Amino acid sequence: MSFQQGLSGLNAASKSLDAIGNNVANANTVGFKASQAQFADVYASSLSGGGAGQVGIGVKVANVAQQFTQGNITGSSNPLDVAISGSGFFRLSTNGTITYSRNGQFQLDKNGYIVNPDGARLTGYGVNASGVLSLGAPGDIYINTADQPPSESSKVTAQLNLDSRKTAIDQAVTPFNINDPATYHNATSVSVFDSLGNAHVLQTYFVKTAPLAADPPGTLATWDIYGAVDGNLLPAPVGGNIGSITFNSDGTINTGLTTMPIPNIQLPVSTGATTPIGGGAGISVDFTGTTQFGSAFSVNALTQDGFAAGRLSGFNIGDDGVITGRYTNGKSATLGQVVLANFANPNGLQPLGNNVWSVSSESGPELVASPGSGSLGTLQSMAVEDSNVDLTAELVNMITAQRYYQANAQTIKTQDQVMQTLVNLR
Repeated sequence: MSFQQGLSGLNAASKSLDAIGNNVANANTVGFKASQAQFADVYASSLSGGGAGQVGIGVKVANVAQQFTQGNITGSSNPLDVAISGSGFFRLSTNGTITYSRNGQFQLDKNGYIVNPDGARLTGYGVNASGVLSLGAPGDIYINTADQPPSESSKVTAQLNLDSRKTAIDQAVTPFNINDPATYHNATSVSVFDSLGNAHVLQTYFVKTAPLAADPPGTLATWDIYGAVDGNLLPAPVGGNIGSITFNSDGTINTGLTTMPIPNIQLPVSTGATTPIGGGAGISVDFTGTTQFGSAFSVNALTQDGFAAGRLSGFNIGDDGVITGRYTNGKSATLGQVVLANFANPNGLQPLGNNVWSVSSESGPELVASPGSGSLGTLQSMAVEDSNVDLTAELVNMITAQRYYQANAQTIKTQDQVMQTLVNLR
């Protein structure tokens, strides 16, 4: 026995207590990964040669390995908080220097970039002018907070049921009058948008014109359609009649006598926008799927393809990393995509503090891809990954390391007593 073994044991126990203390201190650090001191025995074979009966000269710390096990996922109220479920690391950029983290606590900076608490920018794929993801080299993710431009309406789609029990109106006797409900059977309306995003009301009126009492048996039912914009009858076609629908005896549209959609409906506006709405071709109205059954008039579907300008009201991050913005006009748009990086040997990453690591020769190069692809985990928005430190286990490990330290101190004390005995020999 010598002092060397006990001293090396004290050093190893101290290093183990340091690792345990660091784990306990970071038990509430988001994305933290616990460390474990790993030991190896030491033999002085290079000094005295090998031998079966050789006694070791102590212990050394072979490695302090981080444990990249999954931490618990806890919900949060921040839409930019993101947790990784599975393997992978967030890829961060600080003035071009790339680091990696499991801490998904992010926020928007004043310039519109997604950053962590230290200002490092989250990287991923941006979008081009058409709003399509640019799947090239990852770059800093920028959230465009500008208003979404309006889109001019070009088509209206409607599915109705017109009541077959209604009595046809003879237009020669009772012509259509927008201000007289007795001259039409039903009406409906939908908002359409001009090139500036201003809303206008397109009103459609339905008049059953056949069969009249004088028509021969078997005459198919026909409904004339009249249009108005913002309460004003359309100037063209003459009298606002934009078309008609003829129905078969089974209540479906007769496609041979009816053209769908009805094209080139001119909706003039006076707001400084392009007129008519939809440009020179106007807009089209498609009544495909409309029926004439013996039941009350109903509007089963009524949509149009335009929308007003919208302001960004919020966004969320999907499990595939795609960032989707929500706008006040009810629309949504893709704003970017978060990417993840993985490594052949994550334990080879160099810890830098502040919840980040850097690549090293032992870790291997980064492997970058979208979340959920290959071996990469998925993302969970409005959540963070807790530290993977098990406090109960760490406290037990602390007791064990303390006893280990005491035992090594006792070997030094015993060696001291042996030497004292030798010194006192007479």
